[in-house]
Amino acid sequence: MVHPRRSLLFMPGSNTRALEKARILAADAIILDLEDSVAPEAKGLAREQIAQAIAAGGFGKREIWVRTNALDTPFWADDVKMAAKAKPHAILVPKVSKVDDLRAIGAALREAKADPSIRLWAMIETAHAVLHAEELAAASRDVEPRLAGFVFGPNDISRETRIRMQPGRAIMLPMITHCILATRAYGLEILDGPYSDFSNIDGFNQECVQARDLGFDGKTLIHPGQIEACNVIFTPPEEEVARARQIIAAFERPENASRGAISLDGQMVERLHADMARRTIAIADSIAAMAQ
Repeated sequence: MVHPRRSLLFMPGSNTRALEKARILAADAIILDLEDSVAPEAKGLAREQIAQAIAAGGFGKREIWVRTNALDTPFWADDVKMAAKAKPHAILVPKVSKVDDLRAIGAALREAKADPSIRLWAMIETAHAVLHAEELAAASRDVEPRLAGFVFGPNDISRETRIRMQPGRAIMLPMITHCILATRAYGLEILDGPYSDFSNIDGFNQECVQARDLGFDGKTLIHPGQIEACNVIFTPPEEEVARARQIIAAFERPENASRGAISLDGQMVERLHADMARRTIAIADSIAAMAQ
């Protein structure tokens, strides 16, 4: 079954109350953070608390990820050892810029005897990463098969490139679409980065709609107040799901078994629309299952 990843909320690993609250929030995934939200002197405490939280469980059907610090920090080695032992669903590694980074991550996970089920997500946050997005995505075939997808990091890219973050992100769209194409070419997923101005509800909603329409699978969040709107926007509308079921049913009729295209309610529908319909149904069914 496809796991929905509409909303993924960052929660600081050093904040005990936040870790407790994460168990009741409606996010599809919780990202227990060791990086930006944790001060250097609190990294050790955060590791301990994250390990304890994962061991205690109680997160229901939510995916649990751990965001480590970057490979070039003094925290990386201890982060990956803890994550390998704690067994989250995935680890999210910041500032992955080249294939050698993926090799280093894979080697560290193997050395730590990480369970093969732990997936790897790479944060695309540097100019080098954007330029080599296809090369990084291709590495999922041979170099690092754990790689499940990318998380696009607009804020760090803005800082590094001096591209200004403007409403609508028009200047950044070529980079975004380049990364999306790279992931789809190699069967990976891609998530949008966070919207920092969490008090700007309209701005957040607009960026979620843009992200959905661009093809992102979901969005990372920095505030619990963003979860509900994000889930609504990334959930296939009922009429879209109903139409998808009609398309599948139509192609399953005996008279249409060998046809590449059929007429349905006055519209031409092709096999590619049936493929799209199956994914829509799979996502909708997974979302419904999570709510049970």
